[in-house]
This record gives sequence, structure tokens and C-alpha cells, in this order.
Amino acid sequence: MPLVSSKIMLTAAQRGHYAIAAFNIHNLETLKAVVETAREERAPVILQATPGTCRHAGINFLHAMAKTAALEADIPIALHLDHGDDVDLAFKCIDCGFTSVMVDGSKLPFEQNVEMVRKVVNYARPRGVQVEAELGRVGGVEETLSVSEYEATLTEPEKAAEYVERTGVDSLAIAIGTAHGMYKGEPKLDFERLERIRKLVTVPLVLHGCSGVPEDMVKKAIALGICKINIATDIKIAFAGALLDYFKNNPKEVDPRKYFKPAVDAVKDVVKSKIRLAGSCGRLSGGARPSPAGE
Repeated sequence: MPLVSSKIMLTAAQRGHYAIAAFNIHNLETLKAVVETAREERAPVILQATPGTCRHAGINFLHAMAKTAALEADIPIALHLDHGDDVDLAFKCIDCGFTSVMVDGSKLPFEQNVEMVRKVVNYARPRGVQVEAELGRVGGVEETLSVSEYEATLTEPEKAAEYVERTGVDSLAIAIGTAHGMYKGEPKLDFERLERIRKLVTVPLVLHGCSGVPEDMVKKAIALGICKINIATDIKIAFAGALLDYFKNNPKEVDPRKYFKPAVDAVKDVVKSKIRLAGSCGRLSGGARPSPAGE
């Protein structure tokens, strides 16, 4: 089927009290690992590319790969710009065929953030593209930007409601204590803040920085209203670790078809666990999970 809007997926997830797993892909191998596993799990999935990945692979190549994967698959697949750092990049991705974009104005003052996001919403909506934005700042490293614990600010529930109303975004990434990159210790999530945001905000909520977060915390966040979980670092660690192990045992191998296979398998294991953690297995129609007899 063609690439679809993630708005359809997230609305169904919000209604069904589960989440959609969104995975940052970097090349053909990671893309195929995500899609093949999602097909096996009969789960809708979001493929994400950061500005760095867009520069590395090219938005046209990324779209072509995702479009081909979607046409060959029988599951809903969305292609999403993650942490879009400027309006022009968001416009280019929309024009290229991305079905979802995130424009990240979280480092800007509130009014400038609203203005930036509104521009993208006005451009995306007539074209059927879903827009995600962020209020508050998730700590850690997103691309080349380092956000320290002291700089990171948690999302204010009342401001979140105002932000959604004024920008018209389709989904909102919130900061409740997660971080990008690797955690130095166990994260502490502000579930009370999440509950307050959920009561005031009607659109689907997104949780960035889910790599490394204990499963019980992610499950609780989903139960309290998170509809999309972002996975990036766990993919990188699995891919790189498998490659390192392979070359330790096969130092003279030069055929990428051989050394990429264990890396792809390692990524597939991560993807399977995160899809099951999100509770999106068998949610192709947005309804209840199919019975075993119907699978």
C-alpha cells in the first residue's frame, strides 16, 4: 500500500490505548529491518529520519526506499521527519512525499516556537501531512545539539494546551524526564505531569528518548496517554555492536552482504521488542487485536 499519514495511526492508538513505535532509520539495512519486523508483527510503523540522516542519505533516496517498502508491504507505514530544525527542510520533505514531519522549535522562546510551527502546519495540512511539534526540551543529544540536564525543561501542562490550540499541531512531543542518547542512570519520569497534560491536551502525545527507558516505565506512560514512542539509540547500538562482533571473528571479510546480515538481525530483535512494548501488534485496522485464529 502507499505510504500513509501517521495521523491515522496515532488517532487509532489514542482511541485504543496503545502506542505506535517509531524508529529512526539511517540506510537501506535499518529500514528493511524495521519494515520486515513490523510485517511479521502485523503492526503499523513509523520510519523516521533526522536532518542529519536527510543530509547523509538524501530525502529523495529516503522517500524512494520508504515508498518501495510500503508498496511491497501489507501494513501501514508512515515516513516522518524527526526533529526538523527549520521550516525549509520541513517543506522539502513534504514536497518530496514524507507523510509526517516534526518541526522542532523547542529551543526557541514560546512565541517564536508557535510562529515557526504554525507556518509548517499551514503548509502541511492542505497536503494531508501530519505535523508533530515539541514543547519543553528533552535532555541528552539530538543530532549535534547537546541539551544538559540543567538546560532541559519539562513541559508545562497549561502551556501545552495553549500551544496545541494556537499551532494546530496533530501531535505533541512532551518533556517529562526522558533523554536522547544513553542514560547515565535510570531515568525518572514525571507521570503526574503526563496525567495533567493528557487531561488538558486532546491530540496524541509523543515520548522521545525511549531507548534505555525501563519497560515498566514505558508501559505506564502509554497507559497514561502516550501514543507514540521514539526509538533511535537502541537501533544504533544493536547495529554497531553486531558489526563489531562480526569483524572480530571475520577480520578479513569485505562483502557487505555478509557483514550487514547479523547487524540487520540485531536491529530486528530490537524492533520486535519495542513493537510489542508499544502494544501495536496486530493493530493494522486500528481496532482490537485479531484473534489467534484470524492471524
